[in-house]
Order: sequence, then structure tokens, then C-alpha cells
Amino acid sequence: MKRLLSLDILRGITVCGMILVNNAGGPVSYAPLRHSVWNGLTPCDLVFPFFLFMVGISTYISLRKFNFEPTHEVVKKIFRRMFLIILIGLGIEWFGYACDGNFLPFDTLRIPGVLQRIGLCYGIVSLMVVYLNHKYLPWITAGLLVAYSVLLLCGNGYACDDTNLIAIIDRSIFGEAHLYKKSPIDPEGLIGTISAVAHTLIGFFCGKLLLEKISVNKRIVKLITAAAIMLVIGYVLSIWMPLNKRIWSTSFVLVTCGWGSLLLAVLMYVIDVKNINKGWTFFLVFGMNPLFLYVLSEVVAIAFSEWGNTAVYLPNYQYSIYRRIFCFPYLLPPFLWSNGTDRIYPTQKKIYIKYDFKNNLLKI
Repeated sequence: MKRLLSLDILRGITVCGMILVNNAGGPVSYAPLRHSVWNGLTPCDLVFPFFLFMVGISTYISLRKFNFEPTHEVVKKIFRRMFLIILIGLGIEWFGYACDGNFLPFDTLRIPGVLQRIGLCYGIVSLMVVYLNHKYLPWITAGLLVAYSVLLLCGNGYACDDTNLIAIIDRSIFGEAHLYKKSPIDPEGLIGTISAVAHTLIGFFCGKLLLEKISVNKRIVKLITAAAIMLVIGYVLSIWMPLNKRIWSTSFVLVTCGWGSLLLAVLMYVIDVKNINKGWTFFLVFGMNPLFLYVLSEVVAIAFSEWGNTAVYLPNYQYSIYRRIFCFPYLLPPFLWSNGTDRIYPTQKKIYIKYDFKNNLLKI
């Protein structure tokens, strides 16, 4: 079957989005680049669930080559990849402490994290699809979402305080010192992984749909139909169970998977049906090297943040690159803030910023 370029493009867009929102400038960033404080949904909140959705699709594509058989080689590959992703996530957390001179931060190192959740979801879903009959997977997905919804409703799960059952369980497992410090609820905590696994399974089902032996147009129609169903159910449920990224609520799973499916359908129509292939190279690079470029951006961001919170000024112009900069051979600083404000203003018209790859220079 012909490779769908749209999958790589969507993955690239998602990785770029993850890098952007993680380095958006904190309190001085634009509102769309900030996560919801608690309940609600912003464009920024879509990025991580889109990536997890793509993990599910990629899981189907990669394991399909092995006919979903739990051979020794396949299981070994699953565990190796799962632990590698988790260890890289822990390594990024450690690097932040190491830059401060603390090379053994075992008493305060945060254990949950973005890559840790991705690794867990990938590993759990991969083992499920090679050991379980696929006809049971939709029921398992629904069961996980229902069980998690009951847990939230009965365990004060929508309270942003220490009485939240999710926070209580995570504290009892990891200890408060090893959790997210800026909120009583760790957004990548262990209990939230229940619905995140269901989220990844939905991506897995979409991966199955994409590889059906039917025309691309029919696949697009099916994808849009699935997206519409998830969006309607998700938004209706949000009346009683609010959209909430930090606890990865059931409505959040359905709505974000719905938007992810819809975006994928649009990209398939534009790229795979209309053959509009030009102009996507930038995202294609990220889509084909997602883990490496994401980790590189995090390491560079941490390194730059250790220079201090002062701005780095570009000569002769009233620009400043605030706090974290990620400038490597594929991505320039995404936003330039002026003296800590939330907008860009040039002192001269038609200013162009260009990166010289050969000489590793930023030119204006």
C-alpha cells in the first residue's frame, strides 16, 4: 500500500506544536500558547493528545508488519522501546537538575512526564494488541473510559486541590517530592494513564481504518464520520464531565481524538487526494525524526534557561528572545518578544531573519 504522506505531516505538525508550546515564554506568551488553567480547551491543549493519537496510529502500522503475533522478537522490541522512551524522559528531567549542579537529585526528581506517559501508553497498548483478540479492544477502550469517568466523579476528580483522588493516589505511589511542583495535580500522573491508554487505542483504531483496502476517499469519509461522532459525544459529555487536560478527562479524550481525526482527514484530502505536496518539507522533517528533535529541543531549552531569565537581544533591533530559545538546524525561535511583553514590534519595516546553516549564524 502506498505510504500516506499526510501521516508524516501530521506527526511533524504535532511535534512542532509540542516544541512550540513547551518553549512559548511562560507568563508572557500568547494566550493560545498557554494551557487551560483547569477546565477548558485551548489550541495548546490539543498538541500532546494529538501526539498520543499519532502514537496509536503508528503502533498499528508498525505491529501490522508482524501480524500482531506475540513472538519473542516483537515483545522484546516493545519492552525495549517502551523503557527507552521512559528513560529518555527521566533523563531530560535529570538534565535540568544537572545544569544546576545537582547530579544526584533522587530525592526530588519528577518521575511522571510527557515521554514517560508516551512510553507507558505505547507499551501497554502494544502488549494488548499482540496478546488480545482485536474484537475485544473497542469494549476495553469503552470500559477504560467509563471506569475512569466513575473514578473522577466519585473521587472528587474535578477538584484542583489535594483532596482529588488522582492526586492522593499519585502521592501515595510516587511521593509528593517526585510529582509536578506547580499544581496539586500532576498532569502526567499514573492514574491519568488509564484514559490516556484509551486515547492511544482510539488512535490504533484509526490506524486500522487508514490501512483498509478501500479508496483514500472512502477512508477520508470514514475518518470524518468517526471524528464527528467523537466530537458530538465528547462535547455533550463535557456538560457533566468538563474538558480537562490535567486529569485527561473522558470528554477531553473524545474531543481531542475527534479533532485529531478531522485534521488528519483534511490533510489526507489535500495531500493524498489533491496531491498538493509542495511546502510540507519543514513538517516532514519533524514527522520523520520526532523523538530526536523533541528531545533535542528540550535539552537546548533547558541549557538556555540556565543562562538566566534575561533576554538575548539581536543587535540594532528592538527584539528580544525571551527565556528559552530553541534554535537548531531545523527550527528558528518561534516567537520573538519585545522586552518581556506579549507582542512583537520591529523598529524598522521589513525585517527578515534568516538562519545560515553552513556557517551556523543567525542573520538579519
